Formats: sequence, structure tokens, C-alpha cells
Amino acid sequence: METPKIFESEYRFCLILWEHEPVNSTKLVELCKAQLGWSKATTYTVIRRLSERGVLKNENAIVTSLISREQAEESQVEELVEKTFQGSMPAFIAAFSRNRKLTQGEVDQLKALIDGYEEG
Repeated sequence: METPKIFESEYRFCLILWEHEPVNSTKLVELCKAQLGWSKATTYTVIRRLSERGVLKNENAIVTSLISREQAEESQVEELVEKTFQGSMPAFIAAFSRNRKLTQGEVDQLKALIDGYEEG
């Protein structure tokens, strides 16, 4: 199943949801007002849209996610790599690290990931 598209403002909403779920929709409205400056109408509109796209469910005024934060992040990275780097992971990593010095720990983590793929 393909992860539904989540736009930037919706992602900020999802961060709040993932931190507090399951959460009553009234409480979610309060959280979004405090953290995002959203009105009640905006929050309910986002809940409805994300529900229609299969990102969350709202049953009996209790909102829960249907996709994890990790799934959303993976989908966003895949889209970025495909759209900006024509699907080339090496080009993505080169662009990412060009202006940012990787720590030895980060280099070790990348090597471990590559070794893990090579081992199967």
C-alpha cells in the first residue's frame, strides 16, 4: 500500500497527533490552536482531509493515525529523491553531505547500512 501524500502543514499537524494519540478531537483542536495557531475550523478541515486520504481515522471524536511517523518520513524522502535526484540515492547523499560535515558516527552508521544491504 502506498503511503498517502502529506503536505507540510499537515505533517506539522501529524506530529502533534503522533505525540498525543489516541486523542479526542476537541483536545486536538486545543493543541493545534496552541502549537500551530489554527482555528477550530482549520483543524477539523485537516482532520477531514487526512481521513479521506487514509492518513488518520476519526471515530466517535477520537482521532488516531493510520500511518506511522516513520512511514510518512520514508514516503517524503522517497519522493524527494525521485523528484530532485532522478531516484539516485548516491546523488542525494552527495548533495546532502556537500555542505555539511558528517561526523564519524554518521559515517559509521552509513557504512553499517550499506553493509547490511550487501549482506542481504
